[in-house]
Amino acid sequence: MNKEIFKISIPINEPILNYSPGSKEKKELKKVLNDFKSKEVDIPMYINGKEIRTDNKIRISPPHNHNHTLGCYNHGDTSHVHLAIKAAMSAKKSWNALGAVKRAKIFLKAADLIAGPYRAKINATTMLGQSKNIFQAEVDAACELIDFLRFNPYYMSKINEEQPLSPEGMKNSLDYRPLEGFVFALSPFNFTSIAGNLCSSVALMGNTVVWKASRTQIYSADIIMKVFKEAGLPNGVINLIHTDGKTAGDIIFKHPDFGGIHFTGSTNVFQNFWKEIGDNISNYKSYPRIVGETGGKDFIIAHESADFLAISTAIIRGGFEFQGQKCSAPSRVYIPNNLWEPIKENLLNELSTIKMGDPEDFTNFVNAVIDEKAFDNITSYIDFAKKDNDHELLIGGNYDKSDGYYIEPTIFLSSNPKSKLMCEEIFGPIVTIHIYDKEKYEETLDLVNNTSPYALTGAVFAKEKDAINLANKKLEYAAGNFYINDKPTGAVVGQQPFGGSRASGTNDKAGSYLNLLRWVSPRTTKEVFESPTNYRYPFMNEK
Repeated sequence: MNKEIFKISIPINEPILNYSPGSKEKKELKKVLNDFKSKEVDIPMYINGKEIRTDNKIRISPPHNHNHTLGCYNHGDTSHVHLAIKAAMSAKKSWNALGAVKRAKIFLKAADLIAGPYRAKINATTMLGQSKNIFQAEVDAACELIDFLRFNPYYMSKINEEQPLSPEGMKNSLDYRPLEGFVFALSPFNFTSIAGNLCSSVALMGNTVVWKASRTQIYSADIIMKVFKEAGLPNGVINLIHTDGKTAGDIIFKHPDFGGIHFTGSTNVFQNFWKEIGDNISNYKSYPRIVGETGGKDFIIAHESADFLAISTAIIRGGFEFQGQKCSAPSRVYIPNNLWEPIKENLLNELSTIKMGDPEDFTNFVNAVIDEKAFDNITSYIDFAKKDNDHELLIGGNYDKSDGYYIEPTIFLSSNPKSKLMCEEIFGPIVTIHIYDKEKYEETLDLVNNTSPYALTGAVFAKEKDAINLANKKLEYAAGNFYINDKPTGAVVGQQPFGGSRASGTNDKAGSYLNLLRWVSPRTTKEVFESPTNYRYPFMNEK
C-alpha cells in the first residue's frame, strides 16, 4: 500500500428494514421478484472488466421450485482461469497506485448502491437463488454486505494510522503494501455478504483477485459484480470466474504468482487446499496467506438457572433459520433435566406453528435447502437416527424433494452425548438434544469442549453469574464467537468479529481490522537526518 493516513468516521450498522404489510420496501421487492421470475438471465463471467460468455450454459433454478428456470450461467474452462490471473496481475500496479483513499471511496460507493437502488435486486436474487426468506436475505445480502463495505475502509484507515515511534533525529514509518501476486477468493453458497466480502476486503488493501463463487450463489454474485462495476472498480481488480473447483485449483495453486486464498467453505476442502499449497510451496515467489473460515458443530448449553423460553427460542431461531445452513447454527444442545419438560412443551408448541415453503410467501419461516447433494446428505442423518437406538425423534423428520428440496425442522434426543448426530457437522435443519443431570453442569461443560473438533460458535444460558463465568472459562477455546443468553448466530460487523479456530478455520475475524492485516505485507522505513560519518564508538576511546 502506501503511507496515506486519512480519517473515516466510525460507521453505523445498516438498519434492517422490516418489510411489514404495505411498506414501501415490500412493494418494491415484490415487483423485483416478479420481474426477475418473468425473464431468464444469461450470467457471464467477468474478466478484466469484460463480460465473458461460453457455449457451455448451466441452468439455474430456485432450490424451492425445480420447474422454474431463472436463467443460466456461462461455465468456463482452463483458458478463463489463465485469463483471470493475467488480468489480476496486469491490474496490480495501477490499482495499488490509486491509493487507499480512492480505493475506499469505490467500496463506500458500492455500499451506498446496495443500500439504495440495488437493495431489492440483491435481496431478490438471494431469495430466489438461495431460498432465503426476506428477513434472512435482508440481514445478509443487504445489511451485512453494506456493513462490510463501510467498516472495512474504516478499519483500513485505523491500520494506516498505526505507526512506529520516531525518536529525535530520525523518522520511522510503516507502509502496508499489498501482497505480491494475486489472491484467490473462494466463496460459499449460504451468505451473499461473505461472497462480496471475501473479494472486496482483499481488493481494498491493494490486492487484485480471482474470485470463484459457489455455483449455487452465482445468481446473486452477478449483482455484486454489477454493483462493483457501477461503483467505479477498475478492470481486472476483481475477476469472477465460473469453473469447476478442480479446474481453478489445478492452475491457481501451482502458479508462481499465487499470493493467498480467502476461503469460506467445508473443513475437508480447506484442509486439502492447505496440503496442496504445501506441496507447491517451492514454486511460489512468497509464502501465500491462507485464510479460511470452515465448519462448525455449534452448541447451546443451558444451566439449571436458565430461562426455558429463551433457550427454546434460541434453538428454533439458531437451529432452523435458513434451514440450519449456517456454519454458526447450533446443532447440538445440552439441557439440564430440571428444564427439559417446559422446554419440550414450548418446542413442540412453537414448531407446530412454523410454515415451510416458497420464500416469496412471507409467512414461511423455513424454505428449501440449497441443492440435491445437500438434501441427500441431510436426510441420510435423519434416516440413520430414526433407526438408531441412541436417538428418539421429538418432532419433524419428514422430507420431500419432488418440487423443491424441503426438509422439516427436525429435533432428535440423544442418550449418547458422543453419538453421530452430536459430533458431525450436518449443515441442515437438524438439532440434537442431550439431557444431562443438573448436578453435572461442570462435567457437561467438559463434554461440550471435548466432543467436537470444531470451535466456531457456542452459547451458554444461565441466570447465575458463577455458572456463566465457569462456562466462559471452561469453553475458552471451544468457540471463536461465544454468546451469553443469546443464540450463537447472527454476528454483526463491527460488533462481533466472526471466526473460529480448531477445525473451524484460521480465526482471522471477518469484519475487523484483524482480517485486513492478513492481506498486507508491511514494510518498515527508517530515515535518519544526520548520517554517521565515522565507524568509531565512544567506548573505544579508552583501553
